[in-house]
Amino acid sequence: MNSFKSFLLAAVLLLSTGMAAFAQQGGQFRVLVFSKTAGFRHQSIPNGVMALKKMGEKHVFSVFTSEDATQFTDENLAKFDVVVLMSTTGTIFNDTQKAAFQKFVQSGKGVVGIHSATDTEYEWPWYNQMIGGYFLAHPRNQTLRLHVADRSHPATWHLPENWLWTDELYEFRNMNPAIKVLIQADETTYQPAKAMGANHPMAWYHEFDGGRVFYTALGHVDAVWEDADFLKHLYGGIWYAAKGSLPKK
Repeated sequence: MNSFKSFLLAAVLLLSTGMAAFAQQGGQFRVLVFSKTAGFRHQSIPNGVMALKKMGEKHVFSVFTSEDATQFTDENLAKFDVVVLMSTTGTIFNDTQKAAFQKFVQSGKGVVGIHSATDTEYEWPWYNQMIGGYFLAHPRNQTLRLHVADRSHPATWHLPENWLWTDELYEFRNMNPAIKVLIQADETTYQPAKAMGANHPMAWYHEFDGGRVFYTALGHVDAVWEDADFLKHLYGGIWYAAKGSLPKK
């Protein structure tokens, strides 16, 4: 009798494992989280990677993580729907990898940039236009009013018009005028480093070169990776990049 119970228990465990694997394979979409740095490295990267793994489990999508740029080949990238650039910095791709990344976007796939993804690939004009802008400067970490300018996007559906936030607050240069701004920084509520004025975007999206791109400048401090509103904001951006789903206005 004990042997039979042990057999049943083993069978249940095997079935559960198989179903979990099936659920993972049958997720909504597949995401490559890429966190290579060739410049400053944010200490919040491990928190961000872990948060995205948990997000994938909660929302039923597959998450694969890497810091190996050799993963950027046509064959490998074809397996994914979205590439998430997790606070990357510096020059992280060679010419062959750049070509594969461009082809990935041109095939209709999605890119999500987090925080210092704009502090990346300064010598690559296509990347500048794709990500939407380049990092210019930031002041010390501060609290400010974020103005949610567009609440029709899944990254901002849940947010109030005025969002009190504490983070490292990026300022930008070489902005792509085609981006669609979701969130603006209210510079009257904190001390900027090099003021951008009334038009100071902190999150945006756009269609670019056949694909979809979402970027958020938030994500520097460790605590944001436990903030429910921020995680919903990020998941909305990932979902848009993967599915292209926007409501009709």
